[in-house]
Amino acid sequence: MGKRQHQKDKMYITCAEYTNFYGGKKPDIPQTNFRRLPFDHCSLSLQPFSYPVCTPEGVVFDLLNILPWLKKYGTNPSNGEKLDGRSLIKLNFAKNSEEKYHCPVLYTVFTNNTHIVAIRTTGNVYAYEAVEQLNIKAKNFRDLLTDEPFSRQDIITLQDPTNLDKFNVSNFFHVKNNMKITDPDEEKAKQDPSYYLKNTNAETRETLQELYKEFKGDEVLAATMKAPEKKKVDKLNAAHYSTGKVSASFTSTAMVPETTHEAAAIDEDVLRYQFVKKKGYVRLHTNRGDLNLELHCDMTPKTCENFIKLCKKQYYDGTIFHRSIRNFVIQGGDPTGTGTGRYWCWASLGSFGCPIGPEGVGGWDMLSSRCGVRWAVHTVSRRGAGCVWPGLCPAALGTRSLLLTSVLLPSFITFRSCAYLDKKHTIFGRVVGGFDTLTAMENVESDPKTDRPKEEIRIDSTTVFVDPYEEADVQIAEERKKTQLAEAAPESTVKKSQSKSGSQGPPTYRQGVGKYINPAATKRAADEEPSTSAAIPVAKKKPSGGFKDFSAW
Repeated sequence: MGKRQHQKDKMYITCAEYTNFYGGKKPDIPQTNFRRLPFDHCSLSLQPFSYPVCTPEGVVFDLLNILPWLKKYGTNPSNGEKLDGRSLIKLNFAKNSEEKYHCPVLYTVFTNNTHIVAIRTTGNVYAYEAVEQLNIKAKNFRDLLTDEPFSRQDIITLQDPTNLDKFNVSNFFHVKNNMKITDPDEEKAKQDPSYYLKNTNAETRETLQELYKEFKGDEVLAATMKAPEKKKVDKLNAAHYSTGKVSASFTSTAMVPETTHEAAAIDEDVLRYQFVKKKGYVRLHTNRGDLNLELHCDMTPKTCENFIKLCKKQYYDGTIFHRSIRNFVIQGGDPTGTGTGRYWCWASLGSFGCPIGPEGVGGWDMLSSRCGVRWAVHTVSRRGAGCVWPGLCPAALGTRSLLLTSVLLPSFITFRSCAYLDKKHTIFGRVVGGFDTLTAMENVESDPKTDRPKEEIRIDSTTVFVDPYEEADVQIAEERKKTQLAEAAPESTVKKSQSKSGSQGPPTYRQGVGKYINPAATKRAADEEPSTSAAIPVAKKKPSGGFKDFSAW
């Protein structure tokens, strides 16, 4: 075989090739110390600006940062030269829907490579292409947004991609000389060790907060050992079951031991609603006439009480019926006039959450998850929450002019029979007078898109004629007063008997132990003892001689 030919396409270079062809040294790479500042950053704080201003040379600052600097130094932080605060120009940057800065004429988003200019007289910021084409070349020196006149010298360059020297942070005067503005409040905050924990993760913050907490173990233990305040239980609010504290304290190490069973106290509202047996009557004075409402307080007591209390607080005065659907319903009672308002007379609630379930409804029908989207909305986060006072009003279902509610939302009044709404809404009343007014309200034309009446239908005021809850409170007070008098009567008789017998106590016969024993009675008992003992029969003597028969026993 011949000599192997040398391969020229080798994947390496020899030492001779490196020395001859590449000079044996690394190529010179220019070393630059250039730190670029983005165009939307303040040249003093080096952070994104909120209220941008610029100097006549086009150096951008944030107004909140440059004013304290000028007050202390009076110079330009970027070059160290004197700067008058009156020469600062307020800049008006435009933003698009994505919150990005852009040209308001060309709608091009500003980047670090965009040529950006501003007009001195107005402060509006544009891309240079827009000013060049529409102002400079057209020789029409008027602002593109406000049409205010300006000169060629009023065009200030904020960013030129071909000249980025003024964006070099390393050349800034205040960076070279390490000059800063110290805020007294910030310096005071730095004395707190937690100031330096802002950038830590959540686990570290929680751990350190636990360390800084003052140990209160003994106080917590003492609080758990305290006996909670007991509710006053009387004949009216006593339940048929106990509080369960005896069994709970038997197995608990944190509860105070209980040895006596006590009846649990029924909630005061439940007790009051047991005495509500009448209907409530309210009149709505509208600009179209009066409506008389009969409220089923005996069947839906909490909803009706909420409605009556709001009427007494004049909550509905001046409100409008914001939605009306002919041959169906009219909705009102919202002070905002939108259908999104909600109010519970015991506490103001948010969009979700409800203190009670729907009264008189056998279950939930969630027609919409947003309030005010459709005519029937339940804005409650708990589905299938159960009934507090179950049982619908059979006389009201399917009849004309029902007053509907969903606990928190404004009320509905139906124009026609709506049997398909049965067992879906809390029906707490009906219209019993003013059907001409209801017809007039129905005849008002509504917007087909929003169902909002074109003419205003307004509730001027409300009048409460019958409030069964006040009568129930009076009845409960009378019952409790009778109970207290009945309990006080036996105590008074016992005290009277004790006063008649005297309060001197039992008689004493001697000093020391046994002073209350009567010696005469003791002697009499001793004398009677032999006679009683003689009457006791004596058993026969057991026969000797082993076991025979047991006749002797």
